[in-house]
Parts: sequence; C-alpha cells; structure tokens
Amino acid sequence: MSESQGPDPTQQDPISPLSANSPNPAAFGSPPTPPAPSEPEPPAPPAPAEPAEQGQPFAPSPAGSAADLGDAPSQYPNAVPPTQDFDDDPQGFEQPAPSRKSGLRARPVIALALVLALLAGLVGGVVGFVFANRVFTNNGVNPSVSLGSPPPTGSSARPADSVAGIAAKVLPTVVSLDVAGPFQSDTGSGFIIRSDGYILTNNHVIEAAASQGSITVGFNDGSKATATLVGRDPAYDLAVVKVDKKDLPTLALGNSDDIVVGDSVLAVGSPLGLTGTVTTGIVSALNRPVTTGDSSTQDTSFINAIQTDAAINPGNSGGPLVNSAGAAIGINSAIATLSQGSSGSGSIGVGFAIPINQARRTAEEIIQTGKSTKPVIGVTLDIRYTGPGAKIADNAINGAAPVTSGGAADKAGIKAGDIVLSVNGRTVNTADELIVAIRSYKPGDTVTLKVQRGGSTQDIKVTLASESTTK
Repeated sequence: MSESQGPDPTQQDPISPLSANSPNPAAFGSPPTPPAPSEPEPPAPPAPAEPAEQGQPFAPSPAGSAADLGDAPSQYPNAVPPTQDFDDDPQGFEQPAPSRKSGLRARPVIALALVLALLAGLVGGVVGFVFANRVFTNNGVNPSVSLGSPPPTGSSARPADSVAGIAAKVLPTVVSLDVAGPFQSDTGSGFIIRSDGYILTNNHVIEAAASQGSITVGFNDGSKATATLVGRDPAYDLAVVKVDKKDLPTLALGNSDDIVVGDSVLAVGSPLGLTGTVTTGIVSALNRPVTTGDSSTQDTSFINAIQTDAAINPGNSGGPLVNSAGAAIGINSAIATLSQGSSGSGSIGVGFAIPINQARRTAEEIIQTGKSTKPVIGVTLDIRYTGPGAKIADNAINGAAPVTSGGAADKAGIKAGDIVLSVNGRTVNTADELIVAIRSYKPGDTVTLKVQRGGSTQDIKVTLASESTTK
C-alpha cells in the first residue's frame, strides 16, 4: 500500500462535463410570476433598429408587435424571448435573430468549464506521475513502511527428544581434531567416551601423525588441548586418543544391533572445519560392505556399514551418528562420491558409519591393552572369481595358501575351491562381502557358512580365530 493516493474516481470534479453543458440557472432562472393586471400604459416608442448582421435585411415591427412576440419583462433582461412561426404571416416577417446578450453570457460559462476541466486533468496527471515515480521507479523504497516488532523472546529450551534437544545434549561431547604430521596435515572429528579424556575417532583422521606429529583437540566450549595417540586399528578404521583432562562430558553409546531402516539419526562433527555442525537424516540401509584405504596395503578397512542420508562431508569423519535418544549408534567414516569427471562434490546423501558395537569392542581393546584384534577364518580368496559367492582360491596366491593349516577354516573342513554363499543366512556375492560379514563378529564367535562344493551345498560351522590389527 502506497503512501500517496491517486484521484478518487468516485468523486466528480467541481465542474463535470455534465454541469458544463447544463442550462445556467443564473442566466435563465425560473419563469417569472405574471404581474397583476393594471391600467394599460401607452406603448413605448419603438426602439431604434439595429444594423442587420451579415447583410440580412431588417424590417421594423409594426406597433404592438413587441407584445405579440412575447418580449421578456424588463426585470428579466437575460431571458430568451420565445420564437414565433411567421410562415403564415401575410406580411412575410422573418424569424428574429437570437438575442446577442444571451449568447454572450453562455460562452464564458463554457470557457470556464473547459479551463477547470483542463486544470483537473493536469492535477490528476501530476499526482499520477508522482505516485508512479515513487512506487515503480524508486525501487519500491518507502521509509514509512514497518514490518512490526519481533514477538517476545521466549525460552530457548526445547523438548529433550526434539532435534534441538538432542543436539544440545550431544554437542558438548563432540570435539574437533587438527592433525599435523611430517608430510601432511588433516582435520576431523571425534567424541568423548570417558570423562578422564579418552576420545574415539577414525584411524584415517590421525594417521598423518601416527608416528610423528601433533594432535590438537578442540572442545565445544572453545578450549583446546594436546592429545596423545593410545592406539589405532586400520582394519576397522578406528583410533583412540587421550587428553589430560578430567570430568569431561561423555556421549552415551547405544546398540547398533537395535536400529532399523527408517530410524531418525543426527550426524555431528566439524565438516570442512565448521565445528559443532549438526545434520539430520535417517538410516537408509544396513550391512553395507564398504572398503576404504589402499587395497594394495594392509591399511585397507572393511566396514559393515550403516548407510545414512544425513549430510556427511570431509571433516565429519570420526564424529558420532546418534539416534533419537542422543546415543551414538555409529561413527561417521566415509561417503560415496560421484565418478571422476562428474559435476558435484561433497555430500550426495550417501554416507557410511561404523556400527558402534564394533567400535566399542575395538576401543575397549585399545584402551585396555594398547592393541586390537579382528576375527578371521584363515583362507585366501580368489578376487578374480565373478560368479555368485566368494571363492576360496584353488592354489596359493603370492605365497599364501588357499586354506591356512591349523586355522579356523581348516579345522572346520573348508577346502580349496569351495564357494561361500552366505554367513549366518546373510547372502555373500563377492570376496569383499565375505570379509565384511566375518569382521562384523568378534574372535571366538561361531558362525555358519553355507558352502558350495562341486554340485552340492552344505552348512559348515566355523569358530572364528583372532588376528592382531594394531600398528
């Protein structure tokens, strides 16, 4: 709504076109009341004849013709005398010309109406121009406009089970890590698992300073402290560091075996160095076989991952994935990226987290012994095999026997060339899927393998052996 208003179309100008063409009451008035009869007066001498206009002949009226023509009484000098048809007059009188006085009176009225109409149009145009110029050519700037005051500030408290409530509970337990090594530096996230300073993170976050360098931990309150490396496990991409602090807030660890697809989750960390970032999503899938690291080295990680669409970006690594109760159910570790040459980078809504049950076991081993282990069955897999399942190699590969003598598989009766189709009912399609499935358990667990040998299949129980993974 504008400050200025244009001419109101419902109001007429003081002189409208209709009033300009109407009879002028000042010129014509109302018909006079006839005077009372009186003694006849002698007729007035005839008025001297006026010169004829434009050469028209003029004939003087006979005596008494003024009364017959109905001249207006002298008290109504501006009245227009009635006309009379003289076609039947034997004397051939012509109709008298209109009164020059009446015509001269009407012309100023019409001229005045035209002048006022022009003035009204000019004023309306100026007002319209000013209005249009203010509204349309001044970028809509109107210093009198106000959007009102904000509502009164209420409490910042939120329900404990809301996203804001969960974030408020989790954020004080999440930290950022700045890592500087002799050859490279890195940043990431972590979270406090013990009040006496133990922090859980990814191995790839601290790897640059694993042998030499520094690890600096940034806390939610803005303080910083130097951390020492307690131990790391490249096989699971996990590491534990410790700061010299007491009474730190800790994050509760949930049960990753209880989650289902569709559960709400929050990812918390420091993506791209932006500390204290919270994103939300759901559990998109479970038991995703994910491998990270260099497959040509012993640092390859095989993760039985939780997939989520909560935004995870570089720097989120090591931060917690928490459930609706604010308990950690995973450790954000990897993201899917578009193929090389494709447009886009960062999160595409496909992130992966290490299940917290696996992380809990590994972290406890590192804290208690400084080492960690992984479960194995003691076989060498043929990665060239493309059929269904995972195939045990027929022959030794790079000096490694198809079945380790005295190992878990050997004791259970697994043979070279056997094809493993499932682990405890979980279908296996590739060698990586078999490794990930086995590593989702702990050493000493017994699993059932469905094995194809020749044209038949059989179930074989295997008790998993242990192998050190600590560097």
